[in-house]
Amino acid sequence: MSKRVFLIVLDSFGIGKAPDAAKFGDEGSDTLLSISKSPNFSMPLMGELGFFNIDDVECGTKVDAPKASFARIIEASNGKDTTIGHWEIAGVERDMPLPVYPEGFPPEVIEKYEAMTGRKVLCNKPYSGTRVLDDYGEEHMKTGDLIVYTSADSVFQVAAHEEIVSVEQLYEYCQMARDMLTESGVHAVGRVIARPFVGTGKGAFTRTKNRHDYSLKPPKKTVLDYLKAAGKDVIGVGKIYDIFDGDGVTEKIKTANNTEGMNVTIDLAKRDFDGLAFINLVDFDMVYGHRNNVDGYAQAATDFDKQLAQLLPLLKDDDVLMITADHGCDPGTPSTDHSRECVPFVVYGKNIKEGYNIGTIKSYAHIGATVADYLGVEAELDAPSLLPQILK
Repeated sequence: MSKRVFLIVLDSFGIGKAPDAAKFGDEGSDTLLSISKSPNFSMPLMGELGFFNIDDVECGTKVDAPKASFARIIEASNGKDTTIGHWEIAGVERDMPLPVYPEGFPPEVIEKYEAMTGRKVLCNKPYSGTRVLDDYGEEHMKTGDLIVYTSADSVFQVAAHEEIVSVEQLYEYCQMARDMLTESGVHAVGRVIARPFVGTGKGAFTRTKNRHDYSLKPPKKTVLDYLKAAGKDVIGVGKIYDIFDGDGVTEKIKTANNTEGMNVTIDLAKRDFDGLAFINLVDFDMVYGHRNNVDGYAQAATDFDKQLAQLLPLLKDDDVLMITADHGCDPGTPSTDHSRECVPFVVYGKNIKEGYNIGTIKSYAHIGATVADYLGVEAELDAPSLLPQILK
């Protein structure tokens, strides 16, 4: 009999209290606590599952009889970015942090990239993805030079106007960057990101939906690889395919926003498959966290809770739903960067214990191991399965 796991990553939905937050400059960051203070925040269904019963969560209403098992998880890997977070969720920890460039990329990297593409580079600094267009977009349109920038994350981002550089050409340039940086070893960033945009001038530039990520491959097999090798379906929704550079994914479904991501998940629940649906809801991070939009983040959490109410009745007897996050991005702090926080883990299904507090555990890799265990697939991952604790 087929089994299905729905693993939803609320991108950047941290719950604070990371013991090593100060090491990352994030002491006191708590994404959940910040958005809970907004009048837009309401997550009653997540509360019923036990979300606010998680260790040291300081907001919401704890319930006497949660409907799910739940835990607070401390990241084991050395980082606070999307790539490492998702690798760890999929069972692979990483001790060495990915390289970051607070002063921009070194001259030898930029010079080599310019020689490869035949185009000069503008910016080469950490920058807001929207402000960089206002500051460099018009010069790019006049010269055809590529806008290259980074952030506090391990990223090499390339922006170009779709009428100046075609989307296909931009993708080629980004693949060149991916190959160049990976081959260098020392500059192997987590992601190279194509950032196409349109518009007529400063204040009118907007990024399009043609973004594409070129990710560094995981250092070893993830749960996705093991599931695929065992003949299971691995459906990547949102940016999952990009994060893993396609490895282990049997079907990819792109989405434009959180709402579409949840609509796809609801549709998948109505469909027969055998294996894992791995969903990333990126708006929490990209649209609200990085822009310090507390009310917008809170509203997105409320909207997710409402769509979750549509998903739960569609789950079959052998289905398991897992909800977690990959890092924090506290919109209530002055920083617009990711924050080192613990993440929630909520597990729901008819075969899963109700009201079971797993406690505080180290390593997101428990999640991938639990997925493999529930689907009956042997996998050598970096943390043990939690299934013996939470299975009825």
